[in-house]
Amino acid sequence: MTEPAKQLKGRAARLSRLMPSGPAQAARTPFVLLVVLLLGGGLITLLLLNSSLNQGSFELSELKKRTTELTDEEQALQQDVDDRSALGALERRARELGMVPGGSPAFLGPDGTVRGVPSRAAAETAAGPVPLSLPGPVPLSPPDPGPPLAAFSPQVPAPPAPSAAAVPPAAVPVP
Repeated sequence: MTEPAKQLKGRAARLSRLMPSGPAQAARTPFVLLVVLLLGGGLITLLLLNSSLNQGSFELSELKKRTTELTDEEQALQQDVDDRSALGALERRARELGMVPGGSPAFLGPDGTVRGVPSRAAAETAAGPVPLSLPGPVPLSPPDPGPPLAAFSPQVPAPPAPSAAAVPPAAVPVP
């Protein structure tokens, strides 16, 4: 041991043996290594975090671009639906399918009265298509309401009498 350590006695001597009396560089090496490792680990973690954020940013910009494309497509499809739903387009397509405008309708009132006079649909003539016209307003009080609906009773025809031709040959008695 060194000279000053021999002069110390008891507890102080034991403590002096634990503390290195040599150069202080040996004690700093693990601390410096720890600090360098912490700084390096933090720098690598920061680099990975930055890369992850950049990748998320690229995905976000791609999704925004895709959303814009899909919105444009939706608007184009909605415009197509609106064009096909227009009255002129519906009438043209109905005529292509062979449909004709309906006749004037009749309406039933809540008390069973018939309002209006129904008519059949008019077919196209050789002169051209029948112009499409909407029916006028329905009058609230018809000039001739007609008999109430309860006055009509369903007529069930009687079944026809069986004829000799309708009876099977096995059922005809033999004299």
